[in-house]
Amino acid sequence: MGKKVFHELISLDEAKERLFTNLKRFVSLPVTTETVLVKDALGRITAEPVFAKFSSPYFHSAAMDGYAVRAKDTFTATERDPVRLKIGIDAHWIETGDPIPNGFDAVIPIEDVTIKETFIEIYSSVSPYHDVRPVGEDIVATELIIPESHIVRAVDIGAMLASGIIEINVRKKPIIGIIPTGSELIPPEKLKERLPQPPELIEYNSAVLGNLVTDTGAKSKLYPIVLDDKDEMKKAVLSAIEECDILILNAGSGYGKEDFTYKVIDELGHVIINGVAIKPGKPFIAGFIKNKPVLGIPGYPVSAFLCFDLFVKPLIEIYLGISIKKEEKLKATLSRPISSNLGVDEFVRVKVGRVGDKHIVTPMGRGAGLLMSVVRADGYIVIPKGSEGFSQGHELTVHLWRGKDEIDNTIVCIGSHDNTLDVLYNFLRKRHPNITLSSAHVGSMGGLVAIKKGEAHIAGTHLLDEATGQYNVPFIKRLMPDKKVILINLVYRIQGLIVKKGNPKNIRGFEDLIREDVIFINRQSGSGTRLLLDKHLKELGISTSLIKGYDKDEYTHMGVASAVLTGRADVGLGILASAQSLGLDFIPVAEERYDLLIPFEFNELPIIQALLKIIIEDKEFRETVIHLGGYDVRDMGKIIYKNS
Repeated sequence: MGKKVFHELISLDEAKERLFTNLKRFVSLPVTTETVLVKDALGRITAEPVFAKFSSPYFHSAAMDGYAVRAKDTFTATERDPVRLKIGIDAHWIETGDPIPNGFDAVIPIEDVTIKETFIEIYSSVSPYHDVRPVGEDIVATELIIPESHIVRAVDIGAMLASGIIEINVRKKPIIGIIPTGSELIPPEKLKERLPQPPELIEYNSAVLGNLVTDTGAKSKLYPIVLDDKDEMKKAVLSAIEECDILILNAGSGYGKEDFTYKVIDELGHVIINGVAIKPGKPFIAGFIKNKPVLGIPGYPVSAFLCFDLFVKPLIEIYLGISIKKEEKLKATLSRPISSNLGVDEFVRVKVGRVGDKHIVTPMGRGAGLLMSVVRADGYIVIPKGSEGFSQGHELTVHLWRGKDEIDNTIVCIGSHDNTLDVLYNFLRKRHPNITLSSAHVGSMGGLVAIKKGEAHIAGTHLLDEATGQYNVPFIKRLMPDKKVILINLVYRIQGLIVKKGNPKNIRGFEDLIREDVIFINRQSGSGTRLLLDKHLKELGISTSLIKGYDKDEYTHMGVASAVLTGRADVGLGILASAQSLGLDFIPVAEERYDLLIPFEFNELPIIQALLKIIIEDKEFRETVIHLGGYDVRDMGKIIYKNS
């Protein structure tokens, strides 16, 4: 049997046009309505305008505590010649919200009268309806409360109930069915009994998709995992399509021998899309079965997330007849170059922060399986299909997943990676929930360049100058001699060779890296760890060309440790904390100083001062760092160098 290929890879715009045009052809929109109690209507979409049943208030009522009077009885009152009114006859005690007695039309606050036995004295006149809430002051009977296609808010509920409305007609939530497919999948509940075994994978996409559905105002219906069997999938689809308005088949949309989504939709209905020129998400499939849309969404989590945003969410909006949420955008400057392949619209997750008078955007991991790149991202950029990428410094549009206020309260950290940055970020959120730390790992030298160009608030750096034996300062002086900066110490840390538990290949030092049976994993060029490696190799006279894996690199110490743990490499150079966190063995090489470089112009910013306060004063933060292992905090917060 030949490999199935994409019948027709179409553009994103054409795919949307096909899907939405066919939807309107087959489905009567918007969907049917239902009646709900007003008190339970939060977030629902009104199916018709709502008019007040009666006025609010529906009687004249007191706006203040005091005495109800006839306004005409007060007209002659002055300071010299006050008017006396008999309590119980011409003046009645009344409290806020009480009905105004018949024949009375004003309220005089208690603080404006003097009580003398059975009378009150009034020293100034009042006009009719003084301190009186008249009928309909808030809502007038038959007045429009909220229009059709309105998302009901908490205040709307109050207004409707106040005007006598207890039930309203709303658009019925479309039911979005989600069927996860794949023989390798196991439900998360299995983790209560045992750990997964290769090739088993924990099925979590349906939980993500289901909650995305709920967040849009629709209703999700999750179905059990279906094995990679065409007949079983057909049975599941035929059953689910009777209960749902839209059906999602997650995974199985590619062209492997166990990918049956295309065949199932084609045999039970008809396919209108079989591949879209986007990255990630290319193997997206769409069709109709029994006049209902059935979507084949790729199994990679980022692809699934993106396809939901591009295709499922707009479908739900059409069903509900409303735009769910307007996407925020901003212009930002690219912190480093980014390339892309021609022919596809690529969606790249990014971190964003405001540095000075401009926003800086830094690309994140781009793999379709990197779910954490979505968790940590602030939004995404689009590299159009006709572009091969953008150069550093290019201004582009960022589509935000976080609000602009959050972006403007983000500390942009570009430079070397260290595990303490994650701890620092957590403490920053713990102590200051409105502040975020965005950390982009581009290596120490990349961090210094970002500081020089005004593209970061802080940079992590641990560059060792071979000539002087000093860390960081010589590089700062050479690279930015006139820039006013402050360098403070964060930690001293132990760097060493990370190997598997038990050190099965008996690796003892750098000399072992050239052995035939040893595969190395490196850090990226420009990182302090890479410079440390090259220094030792030079001293030992070892050529990098003899090291298998020297040209394979990771951007974080945890990435190096993970590569060793999973067998992609036998050894890598990294920090002790990373090795300990994954239960790996460690061969110490050197203690190094890891500092934070801050431009003087940003030092007094409230967000930077909040960060420094944690570093300098927070004992719990220090104890947490020490507990990671391999760190010394003897100079934490100390100013190492200052050029101001």
